[in-house]
Amino acid sequence: MAVSRRVAELRREGVEVFDLGAGEPDFPSPETAVRAAKRALDEGRTKYTVLEGTPELRAGLAARYGKEGAPWSAANVLVTVGAKAALYELAKAFLSPGDEVVVPTPAWVSIPAQVRLAGAAVVTVPMAAADGFAIRAQPLIDAMSQRTRAVVVNSPCNPTGAVAGVLDLERVARACAERGALLISDETYERFIYDGQRHASVASLAARYPETVVLVGSFSKTYAMTGWRLGYLLGAPSVIAAAAAVQSHVTSNATSFAMAGAEAVLEQEPPEAAALVAACARRRALVLAELDRIPGVVCPPPAGAFYAFPDVSAWFDERCPDSAAFCRRLLDEAGVATTPGSAFGCEGHIRLSYACSDRMLTTGLERMAELLGARRRRAG
Repeated sequence: MAVSRRVAELRREGVEVFDLGAGEPDFPSPETAVRAAKRALDEGRTKYTVLEGTPELRAGLAARYGKEGAPWSAANVLVTVGAKAALYELAKAFLSPGDEVVVPTPAWVSIPAQVRLAGAAVVTVPMAAADGFAIRAQPLIDAMSQRTRAVVVNSPCNPTGAVAGVLDLERVARACAERGALLISDETYERFIYDGQRHASVASLAARYPETVVLVGSFSKTYAMTGWRLGYLLGAPSVIAAAAAVQSHVTSNATSFAMAGAEAVLEQEPPEAAALVAACARRRALVLAELDRIPGVVCPPPAGAFYAFPDVSAWFDERCPDSAAFCRRLLDEAGVATTPGSAFGCEGHIRLSYACSDRMLTTGLERMAELLGARRRRAG
């Protein structure tokens, strides 16, 4: 958010900025969703719905994850105002002072913050850069204690693109079940998986661990519907009831006509979704090739999502001692917006989004290379 504000300031000053900081697809929302929302408005679907979301959308989501083997019905679904709201409602519903939540890092900035807002403690568990930040079960299990109330996994991960395999997820789910804790899986980027791999969803574990597994998702990334603010969570009836109780005092139901658009994309998969994933796969290859040309920059290939998380610490010096300073210099001197790794609990790295246009991406990377090349020449 701070990066976005600075980008807006520079643009108001007439500076051309190449924004690789925001995690927002450049594709338009699917036409089927837009038409359905317009039709809902014309039909007067502008009133409150039931708190948990429209029956049609909840049934559609249950059917969607039923294909992964989950026994969930519409009663196991809560539609929320974005995935962020789903995670926050879970934190407020289940966490108290003295509780602990285990979180693999690097982690999306809101996950630890929401745990702390609920009064609980965050137990961060660094994943290994040499392993591509892959989310491994054993370090998470080793970090659990009698006070562990939940483990929160984001796979594919923002900011690293790392994923958790089904065997690792199963081990964490079993450990959580033994301790009466929840395994909360944020699967917002579930469609963005590369190199022929398949996304491992906790939905496949729901039948074996019905009281343990909670899935959080969103329409924002897959369908380029960020402004629609639609997320959801699926889990045991007790989980849905507790999160819904929080939602009743925070937002009430999600927007009625937005849910009509979501119903449409679940009913018939829009071609734009596959096109977006294909575009991100192509841009991923471009980013990795360009970063590989910059001396001192090391970037493990992201297995999913649409972010690269390169190590730029070789470029730190007295004038630029950390990732925040690096990002400020990149923005002020090259007009390229990125996000510091320190925001995600991993100093030395920066996050680049490749969900932007080809021109934005190509020119931004060229400017970054030129700036670092110039600095290297001055240093020499």
